[in-house]
Amino acid sequence: MPYRTLDPAEILKTLQLLQQRIGERFPDSGLAGVCNELIVIARVTEWRSRSVGRPNLLLRILIYAAIAGGIGAVVMVSHVLKLKVGEADVIGFFQGLEAAINIVVLAGAALFFLVTIEDRIKRRRALSGLHELRSIAHVIDMHQLTKDPGAGRGPATASSPTRDMSPFQLTRYLDYCAEMLALTGKLAALYAQNLPDTVIIDSVNEIEALTGSLGLKIWQKIAILENDSGKVRAP
Repeated sequence: MPYRTLDPAEILKTLQLLQQRIGERFPDSGLAGVCNELIVIARVTEWRSRSVGRPNLLLRILIYAAIAGGIGAVVMVSHVLKLKVGEADVIGFFQGLEAAINIVVLAGAALFFLVTIEDRIKRRRALSGLHELRSIAHVIDMHQLTKDPGAGRGPATASSPTRDMSPFQLTRYLDYCAEMLALTGKLAALYAQNLPDTVIIDSVNEIEALTGSLGLKIWQKIAILENDSGKVRAP
């Protein structure tokens, strides 16, 4: 179903077009460099999100072999240490029963560890990629932090940041930041799409909430700029 899942190739294509737009309008800006870095992360995200969604056949073969070997060892030990209840004393019987219970508990814990090891490896890789996306979202927010639409209404101080953009340029700059944040959220959603793990879904929702709140701040600035120029555009 092409319209029911996110296509990482289309997200990457959209980012590349956005990078061209930023480069054409603000060729020497740091925002163009951030967008270029986001493209690099998008390529890694495409590969990593696909890899965590595929089964690790080699690891599964090793796990199944270890489980089979463990079962075989337990069966062998049970035959070697087989006791005839009629010939064993009471103390020896209960000691053997306690040892058997301990073996079952340890074998169950080892089985659980082996069965879940693939999911834990995939989760760790996905969380590492999501951490990169969370970090670059804050980097994007830093680039729009000083782009205040009302800063030109009063005298600047010696420590004031350089504000040489026209209202139109400032609107486009902020719009580009909002688009980058939205695409960052879509890149994060690729992990949840390919690995529907509860921890991953919660982390993706956190990043989408972060990019959404940062984007809302930007749209508030754009609304102020467009209201000042006599235009009103809803985000």
